[in-house]
Amino acid sequence: MATSRSRSQGRRTSQGEPAVGSGVGESAPSTPMPGTTGRYLVLMREDAVESGVRALTDVAGLEVASTRDFVNGAVDSQTMGEAEAVIFDNLGVAVVDTPPDQLRSLRAASDDSGILAIEPERINYAIDEGGMSFTPPMITGGGGGSFSADYLRGYRDAVNHLADAMLGVSGIASGSVLASTLEQLAFSDDREFTWGLRATRVSDSHYSGKGVRVAVLDTGFDLEHPDFLGRNIVSRSFISGEAVQDGHGHGTHCVGTACGPKMAGQGPRYGVAYNADIYVGKVLSNAGSGGDAGILAGISWAISQKCHIISMSLGAPTAVGQGYSRIFEQVARRALSAGTLIIAAAGNESERPNLIAPVGHPANCPSIMAVAALDNRMGIAPFSCGGRELQGGQVDIAGPGVGIRSSWPRPTLYRSISGTSMATPHVAGIAALYAEANSDVQGGALGWLLLQSAMRLSLPVSDIGAGLIQAP
Repeated sequence: MATSRSRSQGRRTSQGEPAVGSGVGESAPSTPMPGTTGRYLVLMREDAVESGVRALTDVAGLEVASTRDFVNGAVDSQTMGEAEAVIFDNLGVAVVDTPPDQLRSLRAASDDSGILAIEPERINYAIDEGGMSFTPPMITGGGGGSFSADYLRGYRDAVNHLADAMLGVSGIASGSVLASTLEQLAFSDDREFTWGLRATRVSDSHYSGKGVRVAVLDTGFDLEHPDFLGRNIVSRSFISGEAVQDGHGHGTHCVGTACGPKMAGQGPRYGVAYNADIYVGKVLSNAGSGGDAGILAGISWAISQKCHIISMSLGAPTAVGQGYSRIFEQVARRALSAGTLIIAAAGNESERPNLIAPVGHPANCPSIMAVAALDNRMGIAPFSCGGRELQGGQVDIAGPGVGIRSSWPRPTLYRSISGTSMATPHVAGIAALYAEANSDVQGGALGWLLLQSAMRLSLPVSDIGAGLIQAP
């Protein structure tokens, strides 16, 4: 499973080529690579977290703070900013701030310590309408990229055949006639609903997300927004020196789409799961950026809070052939095992039709649901990244992502913006509707249900995955 333009910088070596996450046996660079913080992520075996912590303390000589020492597993933002090492026990991952010589000691001890991988900590960005400061290598050409047209057509046909078979077994209509009609329409906001809620059939759904916990990890939230007064909102900041209160706007917009009210104070309804419990994790600063550590802290907290869904409209661009983070993939797998589905924005680095960028980090991990963006005519958004890797990095599903109206921090209250960031909370909110409708379905099974129920469109699978997300 893997908005508007990203501000992501990405990671490069001194030669300007993409840098791949460090394996255990590789030597540590003496200076941080561009797009990284200078800290490192350390992945441990699930059954060897304690021995991994001992390696951090005894071998590397680090003082380690553990999520076990904090209420609800939520590491406070000051500790996140100052600790030499923080271990997220339920993820089996540590973030360490250590010079290269100590890191080499950890690598040397890795065989006995249970340490599986070490990677540089990346800088991630809110995937919004700003311009990029780094452009990774792109694939040129149309939707086919470096794959042959025959290959992609065969891939699409195979997936479509599988989807038809599964939909037939489950008794759900395939919707091919409806899809054909849908692609001839141009949706627009009306008095009752935004166009995204119309296109995804949220407007017809009887579900509200009641009893479902949705975590949105982003720039925070305007906790005094009038549309959310009285809602059950749990919040936590993982950014040192900054409160949850959203000084950027991106997070408030994403929370609004995923879990906004049934009736907005002004204009049409824009929120999907209006009865869901909202968990806001501030993992990006008011400037719209933050390291992997904050994201991992947010994921760890959301899992400890038993959130069913995590929505992440954030990331960093990747280059063709770079591959996905081994550490984030293991984190996503462990989240699925705990019953939590992670949904993330595919990224906005493309300039279609000439340039198609691969799905960004961390959405390119196979166990994270990657979301592409569609416009109101069911066309792929020109900025939306595409699936260009055979091993991970695929697009899984698509959602409305162009001209999306949602909540914005006061005094503005509402704003329309575009991006895969806007498509992602549509999927997350609809996932909450499915979780309410199927209380025994969670984690990977919930993700599979979303894919199974998506509406297939006449666009490449590499661009939209299973198709347009549809509400139950």
